[in-house]
Amino acid sequence: MYINMQRNLNELVAANIISQEIADKIQDYYNHKKGLSVNRLFVIFGILGGILIGLGIILIIAHNWDNLPRVTKTLLAFIPLLCGQALGGYVIVRKQENITWRESTSAFVFFSVGATITLVSQIYNIPGNLSSFLMIWMLLCLPLIYLMKSSITSLLYIIGITYFACETGYWSHPSSESYTYWVLLIMVLPHYYFLLKKKPASNFTIFHNYFIPLSIVITLGTVAKSMEELMFIAYFSLFGLLYQIGSLKGFKKQKLSNNSYLIIGSLGTIVLLLALSFDGFWKELRYTTFHFSEIIVSPEFYVSALFTLLAGTLQYRKHYLRDLAGIKPISVVFVGFIVTFFIGLASPVAILIINILLLAIGILTIIDGAKQDHLGILNFGLLIITALIACRFFDTDLSFVIRGLLFISVGFGFFMTNYWMLKNRKTHE
Repeated sequence: MYINMQRNLNELVAANIISQEIADKIQDYYNHKKGLSVNRLFVIFGILGGILIGLGIILIIAHNWDNLPRVTKTLLAFIPLLCGQALGGYVIVRKQENITWRESTSAFVFFSVGATITLVSQIYNIPGNLSSFLMIWMLLCLPLIYLMKSSITSLLYIIGITYFACETGYWSHPSSESYTYWVLLIMVLPHYYFLLKKKPASNFTIFHNYFIPLSIVITLGTVAKSMEELMFIAYFSLFGLLYQIGSLKGFKKQKLSNNSYLIIGSLGTIVLLLALSFDGFWKELRYTTFHFSEIIVSPEFYVSALFTLLAGTLQYRKHYLRDLAGIKPISVVFVGFIVTFFIGLASPVAILIINILLLAIGILTIIDGAKQDHLGILNFGLLIITALIACRFFDTDLSFVIRGLLFISVGFGFFMTNYWMLKNRKTHE
């Protein structure tokens, strides 16, 4: 590819179409891109190498484990960790600026810490459970993120604390230990802030953009105790907040596939609306008795109020003294749902409101996609309407003929809108 490019540049210079100076600049640009691509491969294979070496050492030790005396087992348990620390010291002194060395060594040390804790616990029969093991492991590896400036350790740490929160908050319910997750999450945010400021377009930053909001979405339910119904308000507000974060200038200029906050906020809101478009939740809600004195002290109330306040503040600051027409419908669903929630306490009209809201979002998204000439946004709007029709397919007494005609209409709509937009593009070209 680069040889062909050089030949083409020489032809353009010989034909006096571009100057030699411009040709050199183009060559330097693509040489730089090639270097970045090679560096990424080195980082990926370095990390995989570090992980595989660590696992290989553990497997070799495990093969003869039962035949070894306790002292030998203890020494062997610490060998991977000591090797990792020695490598880490070498990297800090001699290879601090080499991202491949940093990340691969950090990945090796991360798994060595977990292996050492496990082996020592097994050798000396130290009692404990999975949640305490995960917390100790993550706390011991937390300094590694900042000492080595390691993003792979940060990502593994986020996975680890998410597992910890699920173990304590879901699978060992009831437990108050899951609140530790939020403290552990805050501890990694400075590294994430550094990535956003210094390397906003790097692959590690994009992975963090997905891992952190997904981790929060997964673990938010662990705060629920006795007022689980209020968690729907919390989740709608969380998705509204994520959507608005994704609409900020720094994220908005990225490719849509890299804008995780916008994607998670949109999909989360739509999935929740589709789930609540059925009567089951609302029927149960109408028979639930809420006491103000209990609500006001519940963790569900506090987390709902927090995310609603954050989403509302961001929405207000974003559109303060501006054209309100720029507000996207998904970004304000959390406000509409709060009103709908209180209506649903006494009336089945809430189901109708949810369905109308879904239909409106679908239509407005299609219109928005057409205005922006963006097939992805347009088809997302069509998918919303299709999903709504599919939900009503199982929820109504319409005949199969009418249901079939509805699906045919939507399929025809998919074809015609995409055809119209593609034809429009060719006309403008």
